[in-house]
Amino acid sequence: MPASLPVAFADVAAARARLRPHLPPSPVRHYPQLDALAGHGVRVLVKHENHLPTGSFKVRNGTSALTALPPEAAARGVIAATTGNHGLGLAWAGARLGIAVTICVPEGNNPEKNAGIRALGATVVEAGARYDETVAACAALAEREGRTVVHSTNDRGVLAGAATLTAEFLEEAPALDALVLALGGGSQAVGAMVTAAAMRPGLRVYAVQSAGAPAQHDAWHDGVPRQGAPVRTFAEGIATGSTYALTFEALRAGLAGFVAVPDDAIAEGVRTLWQVTHNLAEGAGAAGWAGLRVLAPQLADATVGVVMCGGNLDAARAVTILGGGTPT
Repeated sequence: MPASLPVAFADVAAARARLRPHLPPSPVRHYPQLDALAGHGVRVLVKHENHLPTGSFKVRNGTSALTALPPEAAARGVIAATTGNHGLGLAWAGARLGIAVTICVPEGNNPEKNAGIRALGATVVEAGARYDETVAACAALAEREGRTVVHSTNDRGVLAGAATLTAEFLEEAPALDALVLALGGGSQAVGAMVTAAAMRPGLRVYAVQSAGAPAQHDAWHDGVPRQGAPVRTFAEGIATGSTYALTFEALRAGLAGFVAVPDDAIAEGVRTLWQVTHNLAEGAGAAGWAGLRVLAPQLADATVGVVMCGGNLDAARAVTILGGGTPT
């Protein structure tokens, strides 16, 4: 594990205490068919973060960040840039806590996620053709309106919230040998490292990214941070073109491995998880399983956790994927 991590396990414990009145634990399930498909003696456990409110682990992040706000910042409200799940999590937490939330999304963003954010009472602002442009627009709006930016990755409250996922997982499945996690900004993976250092030293943490959005993957392998790299993937939850200050060095030092998989493999993962678990994962929610198919020979005879980190697949993509195709 890295010598220096952006949050401490004490922060994770504090986040769990703040989240407990608001969020139930998500279930862990064992599906023998996934063991057979993975092969190599791997035992697969799935943590269903798609069963949480808003259908994603990001509700942990948003609730952790908002419950940690000083009263004066809460009164001014918060703002964030997102392609959907971070915004849904913040909107849900804001509605529960009485905090005004504005969410900036890229133009042409998933309309179902936009509608879900609005339904929770948040304001949605469409700005920028790319996510990095949306981030810039969000920063400018925050400056004008005096709102606190809750970054989807570069926020210690967010990282502590993400780490509660692994703390729960290890309590439910203390024999875990490894986790294979979808990676966008890195909150899941870095949170897993923080928690493992305290609860299960030796737990191996692997990351998976789409080959169509490989900035974090490539930066991990060559050590060169990225900013605004090209992105082309239907898995918007991991459609990241940049590395981030709070997670980059920890990921470099702490990941046991990092693979990129094509979108066809992610779409196949969505179909497999639907057929076996009867849960509809979004692209990011199936990426951990798609990565495990590649990593299985390295994980022979291990108990491996994958996280269905999101279930907010829009209807059009669901039709394409379940019909055997890959969205473009």
